[in-house]
Amino acid sequence: MKLPLLVTGLLLGLARSAFADAPLPSSKIAAWEAASHYNQIMTVTGVVAQVSIRPAIVFINLDKPYPDSPFAAIIHSQDTNQFPEVRGLKGRTVAITGKVVNYHDHPEIVLAKPGQIKVFAARLPAAPAPAAPPAAPKASAGTNDLTSGVM
Repeated sequence: MKLPLLVTGLLLGLARSAFADAPLPSSKIAAWEAASHYNQIMTVTGVVAQVSIRPAIVFINLDKPYPDSPFAAIIHSQDTNQFPEVRGLKGRTVAITGKVVNYHDHPEIVLAKPGQIKVFAARLPAAPAPAAPPAAPKASAGTNDLTSGVM
C-alpha cells in the first residue's frame, strides 16, 4: 500500500521540477495599465518612445519619453550584450514580458533575456507627399469650343 503512494509522490515531484523553468503565463496590457499590475507577470505593449543608454543601465520608455513615460523596460549592464539591437527600437511597437515592479512609483520590467522583448512593427513610414491634382483637359484647335473663340 505504501509503494503506490511513494510512486505517486515521486511522479508529482518530477512533474513539478520539469515545469519549474517553464515560462509563466502572462496577460497582455497597455503601457499605461502597468501601474495596476505590480508584482505580476505581464506582457506590456506599446511604442518605444525613447531608448536611453547609460554606462550601467539602458532605459526603454514606452509611449512617451521620460519623465512622462507610463512604463519602462530596464536592461542592466551585465545583460546589455543580450540585446544588440536595442538602439534601433525607437518608434517600434513592442511587447515586453516579465514581472512588473515598482521603482520610485514607476512601473518597470527588468530585461535579462532576449525572449522577454518581441518587436511587432517596424518604424512607421513617412507620410507620402500629396499627389498633384490632375491637369485640366486642353481644347484642341478647330473645335466648336466657346471658350477658345473658335467656331
